[in-house]
Amino acid sequence: MAYRPTWQGHLRLSLVTCPVALYTATSSGGEVHFNLINPETNNRIRMVTTDPDTGPVERSSLVKGYAVAKDEYILLTDEEIKSVKLESTKTIDIERFVPEEEIDRLYWDNPYYLAPAGALAEEAFGVIREAMRSEGKIALGRVVLSTRERLLALEPRDRGILAYSLRTRGEVRAAREVFGAISDQAPDPAMVDIARRIIEQKAGPFDPDQFIDRYEEALKALIAVKQKGHKPVRAAEPEDTDVIDLMAALRASLEGSAAPRRAATKGQATPAKPRRASPRRRAG
Repeated sequence: MAYRPTWQGHLRLSLVTCPVALYTATSSGGEVHFNLINPETNNRIRMVTTDPDTGPVERSSLVKGYAVAKDEYILLTDEEIKSVKLESTKTIDIERFVPEEEIDRLYWDNPYYLAPAGALAEEAFGVIREAMRSEGKIALGRVVLSTRERLLALEPRDRGILAYSLRTRGEVRAAREVFGAISDQAPDPAMVDIARRIIEQKAGPFDPDQFIDRYEEALKALIAVKQKGHKPVRAAEPEDTDVIDLMAALRASLEGSAAPRRAATKGQATPAKPRRASPRRRAG
């Protein structure tokens, strides 16, 4: 299958330049896709672009508008938007090299593959790739994607280059806005030690083949059940761990005395555990 590039232009390291193409490195979503249906007619709903005053309009006749006040817009045509030329619209210019660990994971966004555009570009591309590999650092460059200039983090990957778009500082929220309300009281060291040993028991290599989208699989099972005319089974909600039971739950997990979960078969929900009376929780 031939993939279509997301972007085409040039990669430049100082005076060395070569034509390149940027491809998305991931596929979108899973296999289960839904349409909006009118249950009274079973017809698929179609979205129609509509002007509140004049009614339906052709999408091809529309232009983009930037709101400057309520119901007041600056109108821009596609040609006007394209007229704003930046070097990064056609060239990824490597500006600097930085250690990978200096880039906070919050800033990593979407992955792309960067490859030479044609056989004649392979030699110059290989020179840039191997020079980057010898540095052992992340190269930073800019590119315009979907009308936005994005910073790219570049690193050699096999015979090509892996490129990650990076978020800007303005796109990343400060952690204190969410974590600031969490108590700074240290947890019980004995509980932490037991939890640490549980982590050690569950440690292992990362194998993406072992992970499937269980929600998508459950949706497929639900669709299959309904297709056969059966009534779906409602899945049970998990119970929260009570504060005063936390040490007991940790010890039971470590000793393996907790009953292992059975994998639910397709179309069936995991049976609910008998619910016992919950002791009164401590005031938070």
